Amino acid sequence: MNDHRPLTSRTRSRAAEAAEDIGSNPSQRPGIGDVIAARMSRRDALRGALAMTAASALSPAAFAQTAAQTRESRFDFREIPAGVEAHHRVADGHSADVLIRWGDPVLPNAPAFDPLRQTAQAQRAQFGYNNDYLGYIPMQGAADPSAHGLLVVNHEYTNEELMFPGVGVQQGNAAFAKMTPELAAIEKAAHGGSVLEVRKTAGAWSIVAGSSFARRIDADTPMEITGPAAGHERLRTKADPSGRAVRGMINNCAGGVTPWGTWLSCEENFNGYFLGDAKGHPEEKQLKRYGAPAAQYAWGKYDARFDVAQEPQEPNRFGWVVEIDPFDPASTPRKRTALGRFKHEGAEGVVNRDGRYVVYMGDDERFDYVYKFVSARPIDRTNRAANMTLLDEGVLYVARYDADGTGTWLPLVHGEGALTPANGFRSQADVLIDARLAGDAVGATPMDRPEDVEANPRTGKVYVILTNNARRTAQQVDKANPRASNRFGHIIEISPEGGDHAATAFRWEVLVACGDPSNAAVGATFHPQTTQAGWFGMPDNLAVDPDGRVWIATDGNSQKATGRNDGLWALETEGPLRGLSRHFFSAPAGAEVCGPTFTPDGRTLFLAIQHPGEAEDDAPADQGTFENPASRWPDFQPAVPPRPAIVAITRKDAGKIGGAPIG
Repeated sequence: MNDHRPLTSRTRSRAAEAAEDIGSNPSQRPGIGDVIAARMSRRDALRGALAMTAASALSPAAFAQTAAQTRESRFDFREIPAGVEAHHRVADGHSADVLIRWGDPVLPNAPAFDPLRQTAQAQRAQFGYNNDYLGYIPMQGAADPSAHGLLVVNHEYTNEELMFPGVGVQQGNAAFAKMTPELAAIEKAAHGGSVLEVRKTAGAWSIVAGSSFARRIDADTPMEITGPAAGHERLRTKADPSGRAVRGMINNCAGGVTPWGTWLSCEENFNGYFLGDAKGHPEEKQLKRYGAPAAQYAWGKYDARFDVAQEPQEPNRFGWVVEIDPFDPASTPRKRTALGRFKHEGAEGVVNRDGRYVVYMGDDERFDYVYKFVSARPIDRTNRAANMTLLDEGVLYVARYDADGTGTWLPLVHGEGALTPANGFRSQADVLIDARLAGDAVGATPMDRPEDVEANPRTGKVYVILTNNARRTAQQVDKANPRASNRFGHIIEISPEGGDHAATAFRWEVLVACGDPSNAAVGATFHPQTTQAGWFGMPDNLAVDPDGRVWIATDGNSQKATGRNDGLWALETEGPLRGLSRHFFSAPAGAEVCGPTFTPDGRTLFLAIQHPGEAEDDAPADQGTFENPASRWPDFQPAVPPRPAIVAITRKDAGKIGGAPIG
């Protein structure tokens, strides 16, 4: 979920493009663009034409919704304008308050934040950097489950040029010249995650100071490897000959919360943390498929495990879903290998009608795949402890989309089809460690950067967020591939066969193709009543609120790309307004919006604001740095750098977010 714009040498998130979107899939199967083209019906094409015509007739000031929209919409708020500004903005009638920022205390021994005197010891007790996924878990036995709970937070990655004075961008041509062992240790401590006890009192949210549940997890926290790949020879290192113990989790992007109250934290662009040369490496083919080593961090200079020449198997120990028990700060996080190894964007689950737990996942890279995991046994609603190993047994599937609007979940099971020793898969452990190669072998459909994949428990529909794929060239355009340089992404809706999430068959269609509907060349297909402020590009995260309404967070919008900051949009998915999008929240300049999550009563929405202050790609080299950020949000003090933070959004009348006023 990094900023996914083209690679420059300017910022970590832009440089992370190389680590994230290496385009390593050699598959010659039709991509999702080809399949969509073949799938498009005359009705779909007409719908897109109507959308473009209607949008072109709207002025930029036409933010108020029509009377018909207001009557039919499940959302009731006045849309905000779209633009670029240093501050955040939220729809009228709502408040957006900063709950916690990078460097604020998490543990009782945390010192006050001092950006000029940072230490790894301090950072290990403070809120980490670039908060991403958020999950709200009601406190056990709380009088009001929506006013007292645990907030679990991923800290995805670090921007050294924004964190440290006088350092600037260190990867690329800089060759980590200004990095030191202490700066690298601070970066490692700023990764991982936080567990926060939060409480709402008199309508305002705050962190419970001194909470016994408070926890910081980082890139050195001891963890256990479980499931079918645990102990396999390809997971063994000099430091861990058992292949079952690993230190830390890195680049944790989106995630999920299970019905038994654990937190699933997903490792995404792990390849960027390794130094060395893959040529002649014992796993050269596998490393190439995952884009490792990509040398985006200097850690391998000071820690042998991040140098593939010294620890050849260490990359195989990252790229997993990590399960954490937030109610037990002493518990050991577990990397669940049954869910496969790839660049996990999220792991949102749904309880199937037979009680089995189904986890949907995306591999966030251009031309990679959509997955799901189906547990072998049902959850036990009366015995929490019985569910603590549920994610170690089950079947991992990868999706194939067909041009007639049907699809198939293909099992990734050793010995079935092409997953045999003759093709390099000697065991189920090999299948899971090399999930991408397994997907290639069985014929999965290459997708345009699948990020969040989430089921709506109210409708049973599943939504696949596809952020973009600008690498499709004009020379590749034909009748089967109509959207060259898919810079704005799209959203696919899946209907499982018979409403059964464990079924291997499904139907699918494009819910919206993103981008500016007033520009016919873009080919966007929002509802015709979508305003000039209401459309978005680069969808990234999806949230389903307690009423079954869908919200979309974005990553990649900017003055240059779309003329607007990233933000949060409300999206109609049912009825005559299907495809109508409305602008609800705008992030500060340079930031993306991540991790939207609601309290059970729908009256609070938590958002993660990541990498505020980054400059645009063509900005001068001295911009987007500690000394000269694009924004100093949220403190706006000359000596304080921008700070990633969590925002708590509530209604001023205490009603539901984006809903009808009370009274």
